[in-house]
Amino acid sequence: MVVRSLHFAIGLGATGLAIAGVVLPLLPTTPFLLVAAWAFARSSPRFEAWLLSHARFGPLIADWRREGAVGSGAKRASAVVMLATLAVGALLGLSATLLVLQASVFAGVSLFLWTRPTPSADASAEGPRR
Repeated sequence: MVVRSLHFAIGLGATGLAIAGVVLPLLPTTPFLLVAAWAFARSSPRFEAWLLSHARFGPLIADWRREGAVGSGAKRASAVVMLATLAVGALLGLSATLLVLQASVFAGVSLFLWTRPTPSADASAEGPRR
């Protein structure tokens, strides 16, 4: 019961962060959605079903679960946001140390994202997997 409650709390928190990430450019959405789906799968079938059937979030989760895939649009958007964040940081005069640290983290995230497969057209047409 305690573990299930913990998973549920993690799912709610991750969902909140994912929703915030939709409007906050420095906060990623997809990783938090994946954590939320994982946690809800262990605690609340109803909330997991809600995420999987969500028009915007469901396909991202389904692609990841089915193929470990990230869509090309999400890859491009993340690259643009990371580059814009670095540019704004440079324009605001952040220290070179901070910019190098930020660039290093972004490089790692980009490497991970761009080495993930793109969802296959056939699998995406199937819709969310239950």
